[in-house]
Amino acid sequence: MTTKNIGREQDVDAYAAVEILREALDDAGIILPSLRVDMASPELRLVELGRIRADVAQRLAVALQGGGSR
Repeated sequence: MTTKNIGREQDVDAYAAVEILREALDDAGIILPSLRVDMASPELRLVELGRIRADVAQRLAVALQGGGSR
């Protein structure tokens, strides 16, 4: 993803952000089962990442550090 695809805070649709994140995580072989838009405060456009197992958290950290592999 390039920086030109990243919108400013007020321009980002939460549903689109969830789908982009889900796609990127899938490319890294990571699934966050509880990933969804937080419906409690729609005006805040919050994304709920949910709870994950420790091994998934570790793989996510490695992927974010640029060392992700399937």
